[in-house]
Amino acid sequence: MDLIQNGKDFILTIIERKTRYLIMERLTRGNNAEEVAKTVIRLLKPLKKHVKSITTDNGGEFAKHKLISKKLHTSVYFTDLYSSWQKGTVENTNKLIRQYIPKTMNINQLSYNKLLGIQYMLNQRPRKSLLFQSPLSLFYNFAC
Repeated sequence: MDLIQNGKDFILTIIERKTRYLIMERLTRGNNAEEVAKTVIRLLKPLKKHVKSITTDNGGEFAKHKLISKKLHTSVYFTDLYSSWQKGTVENTNKLIRQYIPKTMNINQLSYNKLLGIQYMLNQRPRKSLLFQSPLSLFYNFAC
């Protein structure tokens, strides 16, 4: 998981490692650690039995990782400093999101439905790394 930042606005991105399935949501109070933890728990609670671990960077926005671990019964791991390649899938997906949300765009002007639309388009996009299958189809075959 990671955050995309445009000025003072943030989007939380969560990527499932095997299928590359994307879950994202705008954060209303910036990179507040409490809000990040509550949002992660709310988004992943329906998938709790499938969440084995979470990997993120060492940012202060993930300071409430123990709350996430406790509520989701999982482990949270952190990458080494300045080693974004250790969570390459989320970094690459964030680059794909930037095709729709450039750094100059005000995230707060994006509606909830627009963000869901971007998430859906990226989850429908076939990936070479997935043998040209979409993350959406693989995720629901894997999770069900």
